[in-house]
Amino acid sequence: MVSTSADPNDKQPLGWHSRGYHPHVDDPRRLQSVGFRLADSVPNHLLERWRDEARRNSAAVDQVRAAELDRLIGRFEDAGHGACYLRQPGIAAMLQDTLLYGDGGRYRLIDWCIMPNHVHVLVEPHRARLPHIVQRWKSVSARRANLILGRTGKFWMEDYYDRYIRDRRHFEAVRRYIWQNPVAAGLCRTADQWPWSSARLRAGAVLGE
Repeated sequence: MVSTSADPNDKQPLGWHSRGYHPHVDDPRRLQSVGFRLADSVPNHLLERWRDEARRNSAAVDQVRAAELDRLIGRFEDAGHGACYLRQPGIAAMLQDTLLYGDGGRYRLIDWCIMPNHVHVLVEPHRARLPHIVQRWKSVSARRANLILGRTGKFWMEDYYDRYIRDRRHFEAVRRYIWQNPVAAGLCRTADQWPWSSARLRAGAVLGE
């Protein structure tokens, strides 16, 4: 289903900006690789140490270190820390539907992969700003997931990380990474076997089987 309603929060792109966690670029002309994770996916003491360092090293100052921090957190994500609520089929299916809802309207959803405790998305914003797109994904899915789980409290970790796609080679590398993430984490043998990924859709299977 496609959402086509205008949103007053989606008028002006923010360009490069930060809320104190990760630097972002908000530009509707750019393809974006986006990731966000469950609140308990990284041990708190490590997360706070990495965040303190990230605050001192913005992308404008040290892009290499910012990428290293993302890789450190990524390794912990793939190790399966936390409750891994996204492993539950009902929650993963709900989140996948949430991502697909605005496809073709507010944005073009190119690829995605829902892992047990984090999410990767390759997206092209259209009539919406990237921060508002991600905020909508997170707020809607958090509310619905907490209802399914019968719980309250924070579901997603603060903020998100993004990388704009530089060229075709970068695009293909990011796409492969998203598709292969479940394989690399030992969750399946081939990318098309993972039910909560665009790789399965592109292989001709029906989502959620």
